[in-house]
Amino acid sequence: MSLTKNNIVENLHRLGFTKQKSVEVIESLMEVIKSTLEKGNDVLISGFGKFCIKDKKKRMGRNPATGTNLILKERKVVTFKCSAKLRDKINK
Repeated sequence: MSLTKNNIVENLHRLGFTKQKSVEVIESLMEVIKSTLEKGNDVLISGFGKFCIKDKKKRMGRNPATGTNLILKERKVVTFKCSAKLRDKINK
């Protein structure tokens, strides 16, 4: 099962926030994370992990449906590295 934005809103609502306030908090958090990543800065959430922007160089690729070769453009991707605390919790 995936954790969705709606699930997070519901959990905040159970903690005593109104539904509207829960939505506002989650939307604000997502906007802060997105704008920070857009600027090229990392997002570190202590005890959870770190979101980073990585540059991908131009490279050769292949269309799996047709088998034709093509050149993939340079791009930026977001990566996530979990914290040691989270890794330990997952591996218990």
